[in-house]
Order: sequence, then C-alpha cells, then structure tokens
Amino acid sequence: MADILVVEDNRELAAAIRYNLEIEGFAVEVAEDGPSGLESARRMEPDLLILDLMLPGLDGFDLLSRLRGSGFEAPVLILSARGEEADKVRGFRLGADQYLTKPFGLLELLERVKRLLARHGRANGGTGEGVGRVLGFGDVRVDLDARLVTKAGHEVRVTPRAFDLLVALLRRPGKVASRFELLRDVWGFQRPVTSRTVDAHVAELRRKLEDDASDPAHIITVWGIGYRLDP
Repeated sequence: MADILVVEDNRELAAAIRYNLEIEGFAVEVAEDGPSGLESARRMEPDLLILDLMLPGLDGFDLLSRLRGSGFEAPVLILSARGEEADKVRGFRLGADQYLTKPFGLLELLERVKRLLARHGRANGGTGEGVGRVLGFGDVRVDLDARLVTKAGHEVRVTPRAFDLLVALLRRPGKVASRFELLRDVWGFQRPVTSRTVDAHVAELRRKLEDDASDPAHIITVWGIGYRLDP
C-alpha cells in the first residue's frame, strides 16, 4: 500500500482527493498549510506528494525546494490554479514530476497518481497492479487502461468525457452520485459546464450501453439528485 501526502489548504478539495485515493486503497494524510506539510513529509516519508502551490505559511515552491534540498526523492505532483508557463517551468526545475492545473477531474488525478507510482517503482494501492482495472455491469466491460468499452464482446465507441463519467458511476456501484459529484470528478468544476452536460452524457451512455435507453436497467435516474449505476 502506497502512502500519499496531500498538502492542500482547500478543505473541500483535500477531502475529495483523500476520499477518492482511499477508495483506490492508498493510505492518505492531509496537511493544510506549508509548515505542517513540510513536517509531515519529513516525518512520514510518503511514496508520493500531492502539493498545492498557494499555501499559507510557506508556499509550495519553497516547500518543494526545501524537501529536494534535504534529499526527498518521492515523486511530486503539483496542483495549482497558476497555469502560466513560467510557474510550470519553475516547478519542474525545483523537482516536480508532474504539474496539473486547476480545475481538474479527480479521475485524471487518480490516473496520474497511479502512473507516477508505477514509474517510480513505488507501492500500488490495495487493489494491486493490474487488479480491478476492468469494471463492468451486465454484458458491458470497461477496460480502464485501454480506455475501451465493450458490450457483449463488441467495442462501443464513447466520447472521452462519457467514458470518464461511466467510470465515475462504476466506482460507486449501487450508490447515488449527485450531479455535483460527477461534475467534480469528471469536469473539475469548469465554469462553462452545467448539470445539463452531465445529463447529455448520461443519455449518450444509455443509447449505446442499455438494451432499452427509454427504460434503462442499469444507469438509473434518482430524481432531484443524480444517477445510480445498478450493476
């Protein structure tokens, strides 16, 4: 099991990141400011550090510089609303491995985390390498690594966002996912995106994956809230 440290002062975002990482089997600790993040990184020696830049007390650049200067070798994934090229170059020069600009989808973050850990030979989540990478319901199978959807053995082409939405639902089998949660996980709260965008992509999935899109057996509407996938 990999240990991951998240240094992020936005409590709602940090909680969402922690929740999704723990579902994948990772052990997660959260620090809400620069000084506590620096102390936590030195104490726990995590397998991966997820680091915001705009932190109280000590910004992410200084934190990263101090860690690398003291021999910290774990991969570092920077999260930041600062998307300027100069900020990205500075982050990479200080030793960051990846730079993800806010807003982002949590599913994209999860994939980047897994690939960073694999690239650096770190421990994987509790599901283990290659296990749990194919999800499904009925006669539908979803290969996460190949980003391939099949129904009754035949490939079904879906848009990239529809694929991510399907995965978000599959990660909550039998549980209600609100439109808010789906927007967060798939679109990362991009301002032009509304709940109607979620509905449109759900309609696409039903047309292509349900036997009867007008009477879906698996992708169920929970009125006033969101959707539930019944496997």
